[in-house]
Amino acid sequence: MGYTADMELTFETERLLLRPLIEADVDLGFDLLTDPAVTKYAGRTHTRDEVVEQMPTAVRRCAGGAIGIWCVTDRATAEKLGTAILLPLPIDEDDTNWDLVQGDALPDAEIEVGYMFKPSAWGKGYATEACTRLVRFAFEETELDEVVAVTAPENAPSQNVLRKSGLRDVGLRRAYKNECPGFRITREEWLRRSQADEGT
Repeated sequence: MGYTADMELTFETERLLLRPLIEADVDLGFDLLTDPAVTKYAGRTHTRDEVVEQMPTAVRRCAGGAIGIWCVTDRATAEKLGTAILLPLPIDEDDTNWDLVQGDALPDAEIEVGYMFKPSAWGKGYATEACTRLVRFAFEETELDEVVAVTAPENAPSQNVLRKSGLRDVGLRRAYKNECPGFRITREEWLRRSQADEGT
């Protein structure tokens, strides 16, 4: 399956709209990356200047747009709730290697699904909804054979989100310069799960 410039990259779920992140979403960047509660398990807290500086990189995409960051909004109110990602998983680095996010092909790296939401959006199932939709996109629209994820060891809520989204525990693995709980789902597993869901 090839990639085309007109690949559909905006998705709706029951309650959410996911669309590619743009530089005008810097306000969402402020809400997420300058809040210590949000960044507790996801890197470090940033200054507003750092967020502005990083936006041109954060909107970078590759593989026809299949790899990158999505802005997640509430379909009913258009409020920006958070972000969801399909990006190369860092192993011995503490952040995404954005040099891999370029060109028409998939990066030569494991691709992780992840998300970051404002505290006001926590506990409502939004992360599971967004994560499940990106996993579906990965296997329906791209050539990815697997999607992986990691969390901080103590981040039980995110581990539950990943399980609800169909990923399975694979034990501790190296990522972000640390040993982290790892999760993965293969295309074959996703297809089996989808067929089972259709049969119910």
